[in-house]
Amino acid sequence: MPLPSEMRFVDLPSFGGPEVMTIGRKPLPILKPGEILVRVEAAGVNRPDVAQRQGTYPPPKEASPILGLEIAGEVVDVAPGVTEFSIGNKVCGLANGGGYAEYCALPAGQALRFPNGYDAVRAAAVPETFFTVWANLFQMAGLTEGESVLIHGGSSGIGTTAIQLAHAFGATVYTTAGSQEKCEACEKLGAKRAINYKQEDFAEVIKAETGHGVDVILDMIGAAYLEKNLASLARDGCLSIIAFLGGAIAEKINLQPIMVKRLTVTGSTMRPRTAEEKRAIRDDLLSQVWPLLDEGMVAPVIHKVFAFDDVIEAHRLMETGDHIGKIMLKLA
Repeated sequence: MPLPSEMRFVDLPSFGGPEVMTIGRKPLPILKPGEILVRVEAAGVNRPDVAQRQGTYPPPKEASPILGLEIAGEVVDVAPGVTEFSIGNKVCGLANGGGYAEYCALPAGQALRFPNGYDAVRAAAVPETFFTVWANLFQMAGLTEGESVLIHGGSSGIGTTAIQLAHAFGATVYTTAGSQEKCEACEKLGAKRAINYKQEDFAEVIKAETGHGVDVILDMIGAAYLEKNLASLARDGCLSIIAFLGGAIAEKINLQPIMVKRLTVTGSTMRPRTAEEKRAIRDDLLSQVWPLLDEGMVAPVIHKVFAFDDVIEAHRLMETGDHIGKIMLKLA
């Protein structure tokens, strides 16, 4: 079947609230070397999408300006030289942009087969959080079996993924969340103790629970939690920062624990990483994590699925924070 000349996509005529997004039409993406063209059946909604819509997270120079960083669907075209995927394959993947559209150009090195038994919605709920958690929690922070970890934002897409993977790989998991319902959900996913940060001081709880602190902290809050995070780490611990929901500038912070406890503070964003770096993460996921997905030992947590035309409501829900797990868009 020949491809259409145009596709529907979420247009962003200006920065602002969810209501600035509209559904527009434009030509299909032109493939670059190393890319595959995917007819998008489902796409994930993520915090970076919200930040880009607000004008605080511009896409890299060579990336599509269309929102959307994770997709799933059917391969309908491949660039010359691509050999690992063929037309008709079902794939999910981490896009560099362009996911909120009927067709998306996806680097082949960032694409993965559907886990066993998955439909497009479940498959599209995997890439962004699993790439991010694997790179930051395991590759950079070096979490290993027998260690302990504190995961902030445990009920988010990142949090629900991190809890499951850390637990599956033999770590003791602590997490924070903002309600009793969210805390209970986190503990069902494998957290030993979920801390309601609105009612308890997480640093005091970690001290009481462990006596010496945790080995790794995965943090998306930033400045507001920095001092308590440093206090909550054990000797030779690592703080991995992946977002700044609580601000990026910390003032009057006691940095002495970094030296006294030989701490490491690291952080990264996924989107600016090179194609080679993303391929390496993809390959790790295929060998280390995909068997867990295939066997049902870990799985994406999906809170709600919206129709493509309801993207505004999907973003509104993301901004409220009243969700546990992923928010998805269904296109087909």
